[in-house]
Amino acid sequence: MSTTVSLTLSELAQLLDARLLGEGGGRITGLATLQEAGPGQLSFLANPQYRKYLATSQAEAVLLTEADAEGFTGNALIVANPYLAYARLSHQFDPKPRPAPGIHPTAVVAEDAEVDASAAIGPHVVIESGAVIGPGVTLGAGCFVGARSRIGEGGWLSARVTLYHDVIIGARVVIQSGAVIGAEGFGFANNKGRWEKIAQIGGVRIGDDVEIGSNTCIDRGALADTLIGDGVKLDNQIQIAHNVQIGDHTAMAACVGISGSTRIGRHCTIAGGVGMVGHIEVCDNVFVSGMTMVTRSITEPGAYSSGTAMQPAAEWKKSAARIRQLDSLVKRVQQLEKQLLAVTPGTQGSSES
Repeated sequence: MSTTVSLTLSELAQLLDARLLGEGGGRITGLATLQEAGPGQLSFLANPQYRKYLATSQAEAVLLTEADAEGFTGNALIVANPYLAYARLSHQFDPKPRPAPGIHPTAVVAEDAEVDASAAIGPHVVIESGAVIGPGVTLGAGCFVGARSRIGEGGWLSARVTLYHDVIIGARVVIQSGAVIGAEGFGFANNKGRWEKIAQIGGVRIGDDVEIGSNTCIDRGALADTLIGDGVKLDNQIQIAHNVQIGDHTAMAACVGISGSTRIGRHCTIAGGVGMVGHIEVCDNVFVSGMTMVTRSITEPGAYSSGTAMQPAAEWKKSAARIRQLDSLVKRVQQLEKQLLAVTPGTQGSSES
């Protein structure tokens, strides 16, 4: 990855409050993996399975723990958590364009919309009546900000993000391309076999430091608002239905689907492809593994899974056939137990089944 940034190891050590091992004058101009790094690049060792590449790495320096640095003869920055240190340094080398403040001449901005002078409004952006764009906000090309919506300080919206009306976004929120916030929730009443639409009159409120991935959808509330807490991280292609509430610092991987009015607590981790039915609650500090179907509330912190792990197709077919036989098998076992109790002396009146 090319970049014009050039920092000495001594400067990086100061930024990270790290212990420098080796020469401090070496310059770092980029980041790379242990296998791919070369002169001028900084790497890191966070996963023990990559330790085998450390001795042969051509990296200018490596982020290491004290334990991994033992016996290492190259340049290193010694930190408690190399992956966290890498995450923090990555922003120094991020080549993402940072547009200058101002409103592009092709943008359409309502007369009564408020746009801070430090905001950068890209080509063909539309900002409707009553919207408020805070200091340092960046709106990429083709973004749409609906009536009365608000974007807090330092927000960054990539190209083609859509905010419907009455969407309130906190500070430093990042939203990737194609995301749609505040669309009408899936609400219909059945009238003798025909569906009649229910107006979705709530909004969406998103806290500070939230990140929302590409093509993720967060629907507006039917009555009250859909709520996304501070520090929530949402991956690509996630569906958040109307009136869902997500607690602070919960993270969700791609393709999660959350049905309406479900409440998810703080500091939860929801892996890819998880589905949740509506009107349930998930407490704080819950981990749900990939492809799990959550059909009832979770009231105790911990890890939860459902479904079966991958296996050869022939074995899976046998397992599936046996699963279909479980009900009849249980009934047969219960019948055999009753017969055994009837013929075994001393078991009459036993409280055990």
